[in-house]
Amino acid sequence: MHRLRIEPGGWEVDAPADRSLLQAARDAGLRLPRSCQNGTCRACRCRLRWGAVIYRVEWPGLSAEERASGEVLPCVALPRSDVCLEAPEARPVGRPAG
Repeated sequence: MHRLRIEPGGWEVDAPADRSLLQAARDAGLRLPRSCQNGTCRACRCRLRWGAVIYRVEWPGLSAEERASGEVLPCVALPRSDVCLEAPEARPVGRPAG
């Protein structure tokens, strides 16, 4: 079991190694932007501040440059350590954005 921290909200939730970061956030009552949930639409794209992930798809919808700069797709990213995402649009379920 790893921990997922979501900034700037400062939320910390459990992040099982077999659940995507998006699923871990949703399980804890947090909403991240999303659409396709298979790594192609990029709606969930955010920055990985620290930590390690692997992808459950061979090549998610990020360029090599985006991956190198820390971009991540939480819908298909599985934690391999404690991680911190920079996801300004994250909200508790039931709370509108803005």
